[in-house]
Amino acid sequence: MNLSFVRSAFKITTALTKRSQNVFRLSGVAVNRKDIHTTSKVDDLMEFFDSKKNWAETNIRVGRAWKLDELRIKSNTDLHKLWYILLKERNMLYTMQLECEQKVRLFPNPERIDKVQESMNNIETVVRERNVAYYKLETGETGERPVEDVINLIGLPEKYEKKEYFLPKFINTRWIKPYIEHGYTNSCAILKFRKFYNEKIHREEKKARNRDFNHVQHLFKRFPDLDIEKVKAEYPKVDVEKARQTKKARGHYFPKF
Repeated sequence: MNLSFVRSAFKITTALTKRSQNVFRLSGVAVNRKDIHTTSKVDDLMEFFDSKKNWAETNIRVGRAWKLDELRIKSNTDLHKLWYILLKERNMLYTMQLECEQKVRLFPNPERIDKVQESMNNIETVVRERNVAYYKLETGETGERPVEDVINLIGLPEKYEKKEYFLPKFINTRWIKPYIEHGYTNSCAILKFRKFYNEKIHREEKKARNRDFNHVQHLFKRFPDLDIEKVKAEYPKVDVEKARQTKKARGHYFPKF
C-alpha cells in the first residue's frame, strides 16, 4: 500500500516538474540546468610507459623535432603546454629505455629521445629570445645573467656567470685568502701545469696543421687542376702554394709551374 503510494507521488512530481519547465521555456525564463561533467582519463603510473600496442614493436613511426621557425609563431601558452607534453614524453622514453635494458631487449627508435630533447632546447631558445626582447624594450638590458672572463684555481680562463651571495667579495675572507693572499694562481705548481697544458695545446694545433697540409697535398695529387682559391678558402691555415709544389702533390705527371 505504502509502496504504491510512493510510486504514484513520484510520477506526479515528475510530471509537474516537466510541465513547469515547459511553461518557463515558453515564457522566456531561463532554466538553470547542470550539465554532466567528466574528468580526463588518468592512467596513474602507466603514463610513464608507452602504449601497450607498442611494447612488442621493433620499429615505431615517429615524426621529426620541432623547429625554431615553427615555435616562434606560437603563443606563450602553447609553448608552456608543449613543454610539459614533451617533458612527459621524455620521462616515458627514459622509463621504457631503462625497462628494455633490464629485460635485455632492444629499445625501439632510441632517436626519439634526441628529437624530444632537441624540441625542448628549441623551446628554451624561443623563450629566451622573447625574454631578451622584452627586457631590452622595457629596461634597455638583456635581462640575462652577466658573464665575465675570470681565471680559475688552476690558472685557466673560463666564463663565470655572476650570482648573488650572502657576503660581498671584500668581506668574505674565505675567498680573499686563497685567491689574493696565498696566490694560488701564481704558485709553482700552477705555473708548471700551465706550461705543460700550453705545450699540449700547441702540439695538438701543430698536428692539425700537418694533417690539413698532407690532405691538401693529396688533393693536388689526385686533382691537378684544382681551384687554388677554393682550397685557400677551405683551408686558411695551410700554405697552399707550398703544398702544391711539394713532391707528394706532383704525382706521375710533369708539373705546370
